[in-house]
Amino acid sequence: MAKKQGPKYTDFNFLTSEAVLKNLPFIAFLGFLAMIYIANARLAERNVRHIQILQRELKEMRWMYMALKSENMYNSMQSEVAENVKEIGLQENRRKPKIIKVD
Repeated sequence: MAKKQGPKYTDFNFLTSEAVLKNLPFIAFLGFLAMIYIANARLAERNVRHIQILQRELKEMRWMYMALKSENMYNSMQSEVAENVKEIGLQENRRKPKIIKVD
């Protein structure tokens, strides 16, 4: 008994027009998958660039927040408030507060 031998792929006789036409739907499906793969890679790259831009903006906004917070803390100190209200004629009360007792 002789062994049945499969097709030899080294002689390229298997690439006939019949075989190509028979596998045309599969080849089209592979092309469609390749297009989806490329589109997905481009979408991922665009998302990565957008995320990097947002991270840069977040970093800048965080610095602005810290600067405004420190400026607000400085301006709310008692000495700064007293200095700022002198312009409108208010003065700091130096006497002890009066205690009101309710029976």
